[in-house]
Amino acid sequence: MTSTTAAPSSLAHRPGGAPGPRPRSVRRKWSEHGLVFVAPFLLVYAVFLVWPLISGLGMSLTSQDITGSGGEFVGLGNYAEAMGDPDVWSSLWNTVWFTVLSTVPLVLVGLGLALLAHQLSVVQWLWRLSWFAPFLLPSGVVCLLFAQMVFPSGFGLADQMLASVGIEPGIGWLSDERYAMLSVVATTVWWTVGFNFLLYLAALQAIPHHLYEAAELDGAGAGRRLRHITLPMLRRTTGLVIVLQVLASLKIFDQVYIMTGGGPDDSTRPILQYVYQQGFTGYRIGYASAVSYIFFALILTVSLVQPLLSRRRAEEAAK
Repeated sequence: MTSTTAAPSSLAHRPGGAPGPRPRSVRRKWSEHGLVFVAPFLLVYAVFLVWPLISGLGMSLTSQDITGSGGEFVGLGNYAEAMGDPDVWSSLWNTVWFTVLSTVPLVLVGLGLALLAHQLSVVQWLWRLSWFAPFLLPSGVVCLLFAQMVFPSGFGLADQMLASVGIEPGIGWLSDERYAMLSVVATTVWWTVGFNFLLYLAALQAIPHHLYEAAELDGAGAGRRLRHITLPMLRRTTGLVIVLQVLASLKIFDQVYIMTGGGPDDSTRPILQYVYQQGFTGYRIGYASAVSYIFFALILTVSLVQPLLSRRRAEEAAK
């Protein structure tokens, strides 16, 4: 007597009795898509960025103070108050004005230093280090250094240098509304221009050298090579530098807080310092959150404008 064994169900429905694919576990699927490696970052991102954004937005709709008390729902009342607050607009104007004053020299000086360092052949590493080194210093060190150079008025290093060339000392570099913002801008340019210099230097080294050789054979001088080869090849880098610099300048806080405290007469107070004053000095966390979200909307708008403009230019060039 012969006995037969029933075939497994997984083989009965397949031609030739070939085994079917095994179901993959959830862990294996995550590994194949790289989610296992991304999960820690996503967790940190959600805890330290997404949740604070949601929590802050909720606080901006309440009258909560720094002690956690209050918290009555006021809807868009904080936003309406902020839109009618002259201090918000003056602080926002100071922020925009600082951005305009600092972005232009930071882009041009960074480009000029990169062009100079790219052409120098003697101790090139020393020039690169000396121009990038200030960017590595903490903001507190830089601001206190420049404050000591101009204070006290009439006796600081800057006034002594002016007196040596016949200029009357005693300029209120940090106490006069005409010079306070310019002093903060000068400090910022010296401190942060090294980052833009590094970006431009990397872009210059990526330009194919044969383009310059061909232009030189055609009789193009240094000025024409700069105008027709170097600057066009640096167009994308310049766009990147402008966007990064504008976003960084809009977030100005350290330099002003340490050097001028927002004075004189709030002429240098940026919007972030006003948020700090309302939240941690005036104890109005809900109102400070509303002002910060108005500023966040401005930064988001600026960060989206440049990619749209770059895409439009690329489409026009393609046509």
